[in-house]
Amino acid sequence: MRLNRILLSSALVVVALVIQVSVLARLHLPGAVPDLLLLTVLGLAMVYGHVGGALVGFGAGLLADLAPPADHAAGRYALVLCVTGYFAGLIRPENGRLKSATGPMAVVVAAAIGSTLLYAGVGALVGDTAARHVGLPGLLFSAALYDLLLAPFVVPGIMWLARRSDNDPLAESGPAAKAGDISSGWLSSGTGLRIGSQRGGLGALKAKARTRSARVGRIKGVKRL
Repeated sequence: MRLNRILLSSALVVVALVIQVSVLARLHLPGAVPDLLLLTVLGLAMVYGHVGGALVGFGAGLLADLAPPADHAAGRYALVLCVTGYFAGLIRPENGRLKSATGPMAVVVAAAIGSTLLYAGVGALVGDTAARHVGLPGLLFSAALYDLLLAPFVVPGIMWLARRSDNDPLAESGPAAKAGDISSGWLSSGTGLRIGSQRGGLGALKAKARTRSARVGRIKGVKRL
């Protein structure tokens, strides 16, 4: 990942985690908690692709595992967000722009349900049976509902910031660099430098043609004599 992607992803993940822990977790809503960190990973993955989504998801999940008041084994949520970010990045179009909101909303619902199931499954493997006591169907429904309601306010903004970061003119490569090359070529052609060189070349060709015609005339005159 490029430096601008790392800096933007780190900043967004930290902000999302702070809001998640300090605000959303204290709302005491029935069922699950709105997962702002998951939505942040989804927004970045749908611009950066499956590799970038997996890396961002792993880093975000590991940070959530280590941040207080985490009450589960370290690496558990990192695995969940890494897998979620990878699969979310697979639907990314080549230009990073989505034409319809139906696809991202479907991804949000699938990610909310899939991440909850995966988190509960990993917990069952390590002996955490909290999901059974709370009720897994209620967790799945509430997680999908809360994330779906929160997604329109989070995912488009995250994707816009990620695309704008990729279009940075200081980036080594990317659409902005290509646009810069095109614009520089257009400017050089618009300054008249190439036109002037072409005019100079035409003048030289005309001079050479005149010299050749003069030589031909002299040769013909000598032959007539």
